[in-house]
Amino acid sequence: MDAAKLDQMFRLDGRVAIVTGGSRGIGRSIAQAFALVGAKVVVTSRKAEACEQVVKEISESGGEGLAVGTHMGELDQLERLVATTQDRFGAIDIVVNNAANPLALPFGEMTPEAWEKSMAVNLRGPAFLIQYALPALTESPHASVINVASAAAYLFAATQHMYAAAKGGLLAYTRALAAELAGRKIRVNAIAPGTIDTDMVRNNPPAVQEMMAKASLMGRAAEADEVAGLALYLASDASSFVTGTTVNIDGGLVAR
Repeated sequence: MDAAKLDQMFRLDGRVAIVTGGSRGIGRSIAQAFALVGAKVVVTSRKAEACEQVVKEISESGGEGLAVGTHMGELDQLERLVATTQDRFGAIDIVVNNAANPLALPFGEMTPEAWEKSMAVNLRGPAFLIQYALPALTESPHASVINVASAAAYLFAATQHMYAAAKGGLLAYTRALAAELAGRKIRVNAIAPGTIDTDMVRNNPPAVQEMMAKASLMGRAAEADEVAGLALYLASDASSFVTGTTVNIDGGLVAR
């Protein structure tokens, strides 16, 4: 090991990454971090204008990006996302399934429409995005899939049962696809964040935000940028022997 080799392990030069939910929060931080270490980043979310702003910031920092407005619940849009990425960059090396829908209802008030909406964005969309990108990922010598799940998959997620169930399913897909795609040299891992200072958390009442922040061993919420380093590790050659793994980034929330 030397300094040059160590640095290269964490570089993404020439690789193409799709980051869903990339217009804000965790996804925005991941997209910016990937671009800073050489990746060409496709930033996607429902809000095309917000994606364009992130790409503008990436360009101003010397990186290269592409904004593609995409709804994770619409399969035809996911197919278009993959096709657009390949048309522009000719490859897909990394897929970060970060977009999520935190729809919450008390059990007893759940509707079929709410169930379908939650599962479509949080579970079906990520699974099909990987499938649509599979031919391109198979051709990549550095293929990595990162599924952003949630600590809620492990916890007593009262009122958030649909979200927690979908994220639990995403962890199951992480394990299953790691086994199924290992022969194609595609690594599949997951991140399970705890309380991160994002819009999703800020949409809660202040008292709930404080409770969420203090629930972990570290007694605080994390900044979105604190997740980017873990995502970079899992996307890069630094984690070349890691697959089928979920890494909790939660300040000790689940362990506690």
